[in-house]
Amino acid sequence: MKISTQDYEHVSVMTLSGEFTHDDLEQFGRIVTDRCAHGIRDVVLDCEHLEFVDSTGLERWLRLQETLGTGGGQLRLVHLDETIKTILTLTRLDLAFETHESVENAVRSLR
Repeated sequence: MKISTQDYEHVSVMTLSGEFTHDDLEQFGRIVTDRCAHGIRDVVLDCEHLEFVDSTGLERWLRLQETLGTGGGQLRLVHLDETIKTILTLTRLDLAFETHESVENAVRSLR
């Protein structure tokens, strides 16, 4: 998986590309920790180029949401394709995550 970040004040937009699986958890965790150490409170995960997420990836998103919440931050998911939307619905995680159709709307919701 490839991850790129762009920060807007206290919000970091993380663009995920490829597949997010167990093999990517360490890299993802390092990047999130680094962003939070630099004053990031909220995270937007842009999934436009994400092809697949496995159960460990979903679990990591949940843990990220909990971690951000303890510091008053929030997580938003953006550009989910139909496959990922279906996975979230089947696992009932669609109720756990706030989703948006655009990065701009997600960032605006966090201000």
